[in-house]
Amino acid sequence: MAGKGSLMPEGKEMKLTGQSVLITGASRGIGAAAARAFAKAGAKVMLAARSTAEIERIAAEIGGGARAIACDVADFAQVKAAVDATVAAFGRLDVFIGNAGVIGPLGPLEEADPEAWGQVIDINLKGVFNGMKAAAPVMAKQGSGTIITVSSGAAHNAVDGWSAYCASKAGAYMLTRCGHVEYGAKGLRILGLSPGTVATDMQRTIKDSGVSHVARLDWSVHIPPEWPAEALLWMCGPDADEFLGKDVSLREEGIRKRVGLL
Repeated sequence: MAGKGSLMPEGKEMKLTGQSVLITGASRGIGAAAARAFAKAGAKVMLAARSTAEIERIAAEIGGGARAIACDVADFAQVKAAVDATVAAFGRLDVFIGNAGVIGPLGPLEEADPEAWGQVIDINLKGVFNGMKAAAPVMAKQGSGTIITVSSGAAHNAVDGWSAYCASKAGAYMLTRCGHVEYGAKGLRILGLSPGTVATDMQRTIKDSGVSHVARLDWSVHIPPEWPAEALLWMCGPDADEFLGKDVSLREEGIRKRVGLL
């Protein structure tokens, strides 16, 4: 858990008063919802995304010292700069949420464009590595911190036409396990969230593609992004310690109850 400030559950509400949080992919979907949830819980929030217009708008909406910074997670120097900016602004880094991710290209392996396929790896896999590499030493020096990667069921199950996404998420899951092995004894909590299908722009891209059984799901079955945001908040507390080095599956009813969604 984090050191400075308080981190405690109050009924179903988690309070992170005074904690410092950096969230990638914060311009929309789960990332934007998480920024609002963490700020509501009392945390100081740095929103990161490739384009700044939307995160600056969200940061202004949140208020309370929320900040925004341009960051392409595929570029380690930019991720390191975002971590340094968070520490400079808030004095420390208590939580790092590796949320940035892309879905495409979708379709058969034989039709995949190698460059586009590689870009998915750069964002979804190298982006997670860059986040851990930048954030973990800062947290280890503090003696505490939480790193959460937004994972996927695709990390554990092959999906027809999703080779880039499945491969990248599977690699990111193994990075979560490696991070826990290397940094768990140094006071860090490293784990992943597998949220299930969420009503975001990515899900619309999947539906429009017509590729895989996921594209054929009715929109009503997708959960709102506020649900995984609340799960991320819950994962920063000790009730989630049994999942360190693993993925928390928000598809499980028991987890939803523990988060306070049911």
